[in-house]
Amino acid sequence: MPDTRRVALIHYWLVGMRGGERVLESLCRMFPEADIFTHVHVPGQTSDLLNAHRITQTRVGRLPMAPKLYQKYLTLMPRALEEIDLTGYDLVISSESGPAKGVIAPPDAPHLCYVHSPMRYLWDQYHAYRNSSGLLTRTLMPPLIHGLRGWDVTSAARVDGFASNSTHVANRVKKYWRRESDIVHPPVAVQDFAPAPKDELGDFYLWAGELAPYKRPDQAVEAFTRMGRKLVVIGGPDKTRDALKAKAGDNVTFLGKAPFSVLKEHMSRCRALIFPGEEDFGIVPVEVMASGRPVIAYGRGGILDTVVEGQTGVFYREQNVEGLIDAVERFERELEADLDPAALVAHAAKFDEATFQAGIRASLAKIGA
Repeated sequence: MPDTRRVALIHYWLVGMRGGERVLESLCRMFPEADIFTHVHVPGQTSDLLNAHRITQTRVGRLPMAPKLYQKYLTLMPRALEEIDLTGYDLVISSESGPAKGVIAPPDAPHLCYVHSPMRYLWDQYHAYRNSSGLLTRTLMPPLIHGLRGWDVTSAARVDGFASNSTHVANRVKKYWRRESDIVHPPVAVQDFAPAPKDELGDFYLWAGELAPYKRPDQAVEAFTRMGRKLVVIGGPDKTRDALKAKAGDNVTFLGKAPFSVLKEHMSRCRALIFPGEEDFGIVPVEVMASGRPVIAYGRGGILDTVVEGQTGVFYREQNVEGLIDAVERFERELEADLDPAALVAHAAKFDEATFQAGIRASLAKIGA
């Protein structure tokens, strides 16, 4: 029997295709007739699946240069969300990383919020964002962010139920919003990856992703330059890549923003993925395990939900170069020879789309939807 409910999907902004947008795509497959509401939409940067839905921007999307400056309009987003008219909708699902959960749902419409992360610039990363900003932003942030924090907590009370993408995020939801949440890991396209034949395995380690400071590519480059072992780095932007390359040894290779086929090949052939950052979930480690290869990671954040220490990877507890070097040496000494690629693939399969959708259905059932 077809689902005839009117469903509203609220997403913070649609300006590219990253992990949050892949979650939204999966929700669209669950609710093919759903309408999408977002602050800013750039159709050329989003998938055909998303663009096929009716997408409504808030008034933020009509502001000058919104596709590029949308984050500068953060203080206008709470009011913009509250102006969305959801009259007649039977179910509301918000996708929260930037502000999305603050819509006012009809009285009889359950509201589930899927949390990628409470807004980092309001809470745990506030000082890092402020310290890295210009003088004007540093001056304006304290009073503006103070007000936004109050709204962020208040709007959490409007939500009927929460689902978080990892234990790490669920703990922050409880800390900042005082709300419990289910843990529903995001969907990973594990079927797109496969192990390489044993005789095609390489002699290099891999770092892959956006070269953002919090992902600590600098620590990976320094550690491998010291050790002399081969490291391949995939990711941009080019400016950061060039700065890292200037400090790296000849054993570190930079491929920049590589095509998916190149990334997939390196994932399946590497000795292990190097993952020195702390992330809310982390899709790349799951993709690497789906390729039959292990992960060497800093043991904090969402990685604790996805990697099993001593079976699918190795953790280190101090986020520094020395800790990473020790972890690589322990991996080579204690785990590498006994790895079973098939076991890693089987483990990664637990994070597929079907599991995500089953988790969302269970969360919806708990709130009477």
